[in-house]
Amino acid sequence: MKMPLHIAQKLQQLQQAGQLISGSLMRHAVVDKMLDDGILLKKQLSKTKSQVYLANAGALQDYLHNHFGIGDLDLFVKKLLADDLTRAASVQISGDSKLRNIRTFSGFPVNVYEPVQCRMQGQSFMLQPLPGCFTFIQDYNNFIPDPAITIVGVENAENFSHIEKQAYLFKDIQPLFVSRYPQSNDLVKWLKAIPNPYLHFGDLDFEGINIYLHEYKSQLGERGVFFIPEQTEEFLLKFGNRALFNKQLSSAADKTTIAEKPLRELVELLHLHKKVLEQEVFIERIASS
Repeated sequence: MKMPLHIAQKLQQLQQAGQLISGSLMRHAVVDKMLDDGILLKKQLSKTKSQVYLANAGALQDYLHNHFGIGDLDLFVKKLLADDLTRAASVQISGDSKLRNIRTFSGFPVNVYEPVQCRMQGQSFMLQPLPGCFTFIQDYNNFIPDPAITIVGVENAENFSHIEKQAYLFKDIQPLFVSRYPQSNDLVKWLKAIPNPYLHFGDLDFEGINIYLHEYKSQLGERGVFFIPEQTEEFLLKFGNRALFNKQLSSAADKTTIAEKPLRELVELLHLHKKVLEQEVFIERIASS
């Protein structure tokens, strides 16, 4: 059984001499156990109302240490309230590394097919393409790409894995490719903190457009642009998916609400041909077949 934060905070209050807390605020299996063990006492005020108080402060300290591994209640509460609680700190305050759901990894993977200049914690370095590898950026708050780089968000995993086979699409820019997986707010938080332009490379379908509009455009404003390759109509006619168009039609964005003219024209194109196009078609080995 784990000690929840809100009960630990109530126990802090009860440590102060003469304090009583309404029983309605102390409803939890941990409290029931402490009442059964005589660490907490209950004062019944009426049939439905009661107050809980502490029998002995010293006994509480021993009880918390023996039953929950909590050696210092004040430190326990302080650490649980901290945004940067680590598993190591959880073990130190309670002996339990899973005391609270903690994201051990934060950040996102990046990929390149040619070297790009970046800075990490104030130090300049060259991000190099390594076949079969991604670079995972955990300390993203201190990861700063060269201002000349365009950040390209890649929606699908296969495209991200084989980005070098799609280099023909990005001849006019110096790209750094980022993945939206694992799903978190880290990528968007980083994008908002840097000045680089953002190009969203996703499925050319209604779902892909909605992901871009709601997750990126809404946060980045004019810095965000939806990428529409010049081969789009050719590939739409050759490889377009009519069944997926029909499936997604009910979630199609109203083009009158879309600020980007090219994206409005893409929506018109999808409706014209009654097909959508999945991003994987742009991987060179598929497109050239």
